[in-house]
Amino acid sequence: MDVFLDASAWVLPVLLAVLLHEIAHGWMAEKFGDDTARHMGRITLNPLKHIDPMGTVALPTLLWLAHSPILFGSAKPVPVNFSRLNPPRLGMIAVALAGPITNLILAIITGLLLHIETFITPEQAPWLFENLYRCLMLNCVLATFNMIPLLPLDGGRVVYALLRGRAQRLFGRLERIGLGILIALLLIPAMLGYSAIQNALMVPPFWLLQGVMMLTGNGH
Repeated sequence: MDVFLDASAWVLPVLLAVLLHEIAHGWMAEKFGDDTARHMGRITLNPLKHIDPMGTVALPTLLWLAHSPILFGSAKPVPVNFSRLNPPRLGMIAVALAGPITNLILAIITGLLLHIETFITPEQAPWLFENLYRCLMLNCVLATFNMIPLLPLDGGRVVYALLRGRAQRLFGRLERIGLGILIALLLIPAMLGYSAIQNALMVPPFWLLQGVMMLTGNGH
């Protein structure tokens, strides 16, 4: 597969994974009483409403160009007014988990779609199967990476909701630097030719990938 086709086979998996992830956050927030995302037009499949120049375009592209073993991306965060959630603590946890659970569901659906190999082989439709393979892998990565207990990731939101008082306030201060820490872990070692950190981070997504493959009847 040439460079253009290889790059194009990332577009649909990335857009599908990150858009539905964010839509799920907004949809769940609405169920718990906050319709901010609905009023701002963010519960939509229109990619222009969700694309973030850094998270959706620049970061995945840089990781791809750096030959990182991990491709990670994000859409523009869906606005959520956590003070409107009812009950607030359960609402915050549910909103946070909605994104990774959506990615897990997408991974399972993709695993089931791989059974089209019964009718058409990867050799006959390489671009189609590259999209499916990458969609499966990317959703497993997003489902696990977003559960890292670091703000502003979803796992960090869950931890924040469970904490109280001073511990919650101290943990909340990480939100300003959390994304920078994650990008540094993903991008800088790859650019310097060191892959040990990325390989270690890939263990949970690999376990999830293996589980999804077995669940969808693709295990060997």
